[in-house]
Amino acid sequence: MNDTQTAAAPTPQQGWLDRYDSSLMGVFGAPQRALVRGNGCYVEDADGKQYLDLLGGIAVNSLGHAHPALVAAVSEQLATLGHVSNFFTSPAQVQLAERLLALAGAPQGSKVFFANSGAEANEAAFKLARRNSDPAAGRTRILALEGAFHGRTMGALALTAKPAYREPFEPLPAGVEHLPFGDVDALLAAVDETVAAVFLEPIQGEAGVRPLPEGYLRAAREATRAAGALLVIDEVQTGIGRTGKWFASEGVLPDAMTLAKGLGGGLPVGALITFGETTSGLLAAGMHGTTFGGNPVAAAAALATLSVLDSGEVLASVRAIGSYLRREIAAMDAVAEVRGEGLLIGIDLTDDVAPAAVAAALDAGFIINSTGPATLRLAPPLILTAEQAGRFLQALPGILASARAAASAPADAGRAAPSSAPGTITEGKQ
Repeated sequence: MNDTQTAAAPTPQQGWLDRYDSSLMGVFGAPQRALVRGNGCYVEDADGKQYLDLLGGIAVNSLGHAHPALVAAVSEQLATLGHVSNFFTSPAQVQLAERLLALAGAPQGSKVFFANSGAEANEAAFKLARRNSDPAAGRTRILALEGAFHGRTMGALALTAKPAYREPFEPLPAGVEHLPFGDVDALLAAVDETVAAVFLEPIQGEAGVRPLPEGYLRAAREATRAAGALLVIDEVQTGIGRTGKWFASEGVLPDAMTLAKGLGGGLPVGALITFGETTSGLLAAGMHGTTFGGNPVAAAAALATLSVLDSGEVLASVRAIGSYLRREIAAMDAVAEVRGEGLLIGIDLTDDVAPAAVAAALDAGFIINSTGPATLRLAPPLILTAEQAGRFLQALPGILASARAAASAPADAGRAAPSSAPGTITEGKQ
C-alpha cells in the first residue's frame, strides 16, 4: 500500500463481527452474520442483505419476526407489569399454566413449573427423576438414548449423549445410561424396578431429525408404568406446533413433559409439565426455583404465540408445507434421505458437504443449519408460506451444486469449504 492508498473501511457488518470477537466468549464460534431486523420469515443483516430464515432461531421463532400479535402482547404487558419475584404471581402466569395443561390433556392434579429455557426445564425434570429414586431399594438409574440432546447444564448434560459435549465437564451427575436409539428390545430389557426415569425425545433434533420408530413411545409408556419409573418426554424442540401437532408425542400421556423454544415465539420461556397428583407432588416448596421463570412478559408472549397458532389454519399449514418440502427435496439429486414431521426436517446428503451447503445457502439468501457433515436441518417459522418454501426449493439444487464444488476445490483455489463451517455448531438448548 503506498501513501495515497488507504485501507477500505469495514462494512457495518464486519464492524459488528469484529466487536463480537473482541467482547463475547467464543463458545459458539464465529457468528455467520450480524442481523439487525426481521419481518415475518425474513431477516436482514447489518449490510442490508435479506435472508429467508429457514431455521427460526433453531425452532424458536414460531411466528417469525416482529409478529404484530407478539409485539402487542409483550409491549402491553411490559407497560403494565414487567417482572415480579415468585413470592407473587400474575394473571399471565396462571393463564399460561392453565392453557398448557389443557393443551396437554393433563389430568386433575397436574401442574406446571416455568423456567427460562429447555435446559432449565430438563434440569427440573432431572430433579424430578431424582425424587422418584429410592437408593435403599436400588432405584437409582435414569435412562436416555444414544444421540440424545437435553441441554448443557450439568443435569441436562448428563442426559445428553454426545461425548464432545460431556467429556470436558466430567464427572457428571451419576446414574444415567444411554440405550441404543430406537431399539425397543433394548428398552424393554433395561426398564425394571431399578429405573427412576426414562427421558425421550419424540424426534431427536440435534442428532439429525431422527423420529423414534412407530410404537416406541407407547412401549416406553407401558414399560415405565409397570416398573414404577417416570416417563419424561422432551418436547423442547418438537412441541408447540413444530410437527403440525401441539405435541409430537400426542396419544401417549407421560409423567412429565418439557417445553421451551417455540413456546415464547422468541422470548425465553421453558416449562416442565407434571401429569397427575403423584408426580406433581415430587417437588415440594423450596426444592427448586428460578428468579425469572414465568415472569409476566414471557408468559404474555407465550399466550400470544399459542393464541395465533390456535387460530386459523396454522397447524394444518405446517403439516401441508412440511409434506411439500420433504416430498420435493427427497426427489432431488444429491439427497439420500429426508426425515421429519411438520416443519422440522432433516436432509441427509449423498456427500459430506452439509457445512459447505450452509455457507452456499447463506450466500444465496437462505438460513439453514447442518447437524453433521452430511445432514441439513430446517426448522423455519410456522408461518412459512408455500411461495417461500417454493423459493427455497428452486434454489436448493444450485446450493447443493455449489457446496459440492466448494468441497472438492483445492485449498488454494479460492474459497474452499470450511472444515467447521457456519451453522455446524448446534444449539445451547434455548
